[in-house]
Amino acid sequence: MPGRASWTAMSEMTQSFDVVVIGGGAAGLSGALMLGRARRSVLVIDGGDPRNAPAAGVHGFLGHDGLAPAALLEAGRAEVRGYGVEVVDGRVSAAAPVDGGFAVDLEDGRRFGARRLLVATGLADELPDVDGLRERWGRDVLHCPYCHGWEVRDEPLGVLGTGQWSFHQVLLLRQWSADLTLFLHTAPAPTDEQAEQLRARGIAVVAGEVAAIETVDDRISGVRMGSGELVPRKALAVLTRLVARTAPLAGLGLRAVPDAHGIGERIEADATGRTTVPGVWVAGNVGDLMAQVVGAADQGARAGAMINADLVEEDTRDAVAAYRGTPVGAARE
Repeated sequence: MPGRASWTAMSEMTQSFDVVVIGGGAAGLSGALMLGRARRSVLVIDGGDPRNAPAAGVHGFLGHDGLAPAALLEAGRAEVRGYGVEVVDGRVSAAAPVDGGFAVDLEDGRRFGARRLLVATGLADELPDVDGLRERWGRDVLHCPYCHGWEVRDEPLGVLGTGQWSFHQVLLLRQWSADLTLFLHTAPAPTDEQAEQLRARGIAVVAGEVAAIETVDDRISGVRMGSGELVPRKALAVLTRLVARTAPLAGLGLRAVPDAHGIGERIEADATGRTTVPGVWVAGNVGDLMAQVVGAADQGARAGAMINADLVEEDTRDAVAAYRGTPVGAARE
């Protein structure tokens, strides 16, 4: 692992930090909080477009249930700043190794240096191409019943089929409502076993592709089929394709790989968030597509602690080298 950046590389940067955190959601801010409390110099760079922005509240996060996503992030920013962490608004255009660490470039031309990186850029939801679906996303078009199922309990609900996992989703959603319809759309026809399970749970199945989502008074009123039929529903669940946000990180050598469950692409990392690229950790949905907010926060805190431990090892090697009269950095070659 390279050590501190050389003077030449550092002189080209606006400022350098022990750790730069790319992404200021629950995962990134939790990592920054842990590192700030460890008295590390930390910069959080946030693009301001959290995945859960359309949602009315964060759920399943003990002590914060129902809190607006923006309020959670505002409180998190205030907390990390209390420990000396710097938070800047901006979008990363590129990140790459330099002599002694990493350089992180922003779209506005600023460049920051870091000894270590924590990537918490989250993921993007790729929705099926159905008219009206995107406009209702995060409101009454839902993804996770644990996050939003309570809010639509006992309503007439639908599941938009996109693949085999849609059968699991519709059976799961049955816990929240007995009035449930599976719209096959692009999902395969159910097997005999699946069809029996659906009938046993009283779940209706509608074949054919969905053409549009209809609304009345700013709320879903029904699902319009390609045949023209309108099936009244109050909310719709859909499994999106989940893709880690990695476009600006290609220079680091980080590449998204298919998730083992076939639901999208993520960055591979170990249980602590350490990636295959030395000096780079990930936390949250960028490495764990199914993590909820509370899980992302936990991963950020864990990665922050591991990054600090890694820096402690490096600081100790440098201190021993200096104590012995060896030039700093030589012990790492």
